[in-house]
Amino acid sequence: MEEEDSKNIKKIRIDILDMCFKAKEGHVPSSFSVVEILYTLYKKMAPNDVFFLSKGHASAALFAVLAHFGLLDRSELKTYCAYDSRLGGHPHRFPNLIMSSTGSLGHGFPIAAGYALSKKIKQEPGRVFCVVGDGETNEGSIWETAMYAEQLKLSNLVCVVDKNDSQIRAMTSINIDKKFKEFGWKTQVVNGHNSSELEKILFDKSVESNNQPYCVIANTVKGKGVKEMERDMFAWHHRSPTDTELARFKEELLQTL
Repeated sequence: MEEEDSKNIKKIRIDILDMCFKAKEGHVPSSFSVVEILYTLYKKMAPNDVFFLSKGHASAALFAVLAHFGLLDRSELKTYCAYDSRLGGHPHRFPNLIMSSTGSLGHGFPIAAGYALSKKIKQEPGRVFCVVGDGETNEGSIWETAMYAEQLKLSNLVCVVDKNDSQIRAMTSINIDKKFKEFGWKTQVVNGHNSSELEKILFDKSVESNNQPYCVIANTVKGKGVKEMERDMFAWHHRSPTDTELARFKEELLQTL
């Protein structure tokens, strides 16, 4: 199963490349860093679980994963960032698939916490998962939400931090796990590119009995899978590949399938 997951994940990265190449838009490296996280979540989430992508600039990864699991028609991926498309550079809400429009850093996490509170009040089953970027943890709304979630004992809320060091030129992102612990959260650190580890940590139901919200720090590599992007992640932050780059990057991914 791990070999099959690995092949699926690499195919999703190829879809992301194709989408951003056609659109001449998108955040490829930021999308690449969350592929395993999103893949694992959509593979294992229960029907009553809910997902928010607060790190909205990784929308290409979200759409490619949704298409992989048959939740979005694959043909719609070709419309990414096109005029009047449902698939924007940042996701916007559409019923039963994307819970909230996101992209402004720090905004999706408080919405997810509110949804988790709603589930608690209504005594509804299921958990609320929210992926934030490490750069988002510079935003005050993240820590306001962390305090709010601990105060209300939102044990059904899971925050996944994509720690890809995307924003280290502005501010270092050290000790995020310790910071969440100090705010009263149960925290764990995981290799964000190991799907089996992610599955074990993300879906550890025993954490709900702690009566604490749960934060998983996923250590990732921006541009994962394409060495040039991994090496020059800042140069690649917001650009699409050329024809020759597309062919070269796809070949690099295909060689390891």
